[in-house]
Amino acid sequence: MDSIEEALAPGPGTAHLPTHGYTGNKDAYLRRLRRIEGQVRGIARMVDEDKYCIDILTQVSAVTKALHAVSLGLMEEHIGHCVVGAASEPDPAARAEAIDAKVKEAADAIGRLLR
Repeated sequence: MDSIEEALAPGPGTAHLPTHGYTGNKDAYLRRLRRIEGQVRGIARMVDEDKYCIDILTQVSAVTKALHAVSLGLMEEHIGHCVVGAASEPDPAARAEAIDAKVKEAADAIGRLLR
């Protein structure tokens, strides 16, 4: 190999995984989701142990807020990476189409979060 670029280039048939906006924060998202998973298991345990309904609802509210925070973070990452990436498309027609598609994805996701 003549250069470092050649040495690092994917070989033939090597699948290249896409980079997503959240990739840089993936470990933090996974830690947070594992914590939420533990909270949900705790809620199930509360129900199994016949805990007071208001105490259970308080925990459900905490999990819901935590999931909303993850959702907002992912949405911010989508806009900052995917939408901005679409805006850097060199071909003007393709750029407009890519931006429209990414903005629609974001709007649809926001709509699902608000239902």
